[in-house]
Amino acid sequence: MEINFQAILFIIGGMFLGLFLGFIKSRFEVRRYKKELKEYKEHLNRQMKITNEGNKNLENDLARLKKENENLRISVQTLSQKPGRSELRLLNIYDGALRKMILKAPGFSSAWEIALQESEKEYEDNEKGFKSIIKKVFRPAITQHIETTPPKDT
Repeated sequence: MEINFQAILFIIGGMFLGLFLGFIKSRFEVRRYKKELKEYKEHLNRQMKITNEGNKNLENDLARLKKENENLRISVQTLSQKPGRSELRLLNIYDGALRKMILKAPGFSSAWEIALQESEKEYEDNEKGFKSIIKKVFRPAITQHIETTPPKDT
């Protein structure tokens, strides 16, 4: 088998043709991948804009709610400073202390101090919102009387 010059040219030409077709195919693939990458980038950009807008809305809502909370806190402090509120507070504390002292009657002075401290703490908890709103709406004497009334033995 003899390989002549023409056969060598056909082999080299075939290799170059294959390389050329491979190069063209790779260019189409690269172009397709670049287009796909561009679409992904656009999609990511849209998603980031949407997320950014949502975060801005949440931050605005949070700032608004913080401001509203501060305004409400100031309003509560202002209302508690109105004339007559301190006397009403002291009256409610004494009422609660007397009801507790009735249950703990053996030593009047120590029982009175303990009951007074407990009533002050409960009243402050009510003002701060630690107790339920129902207890704030109804008179403290009624709710405390119901809570502190021992069960009757029959």
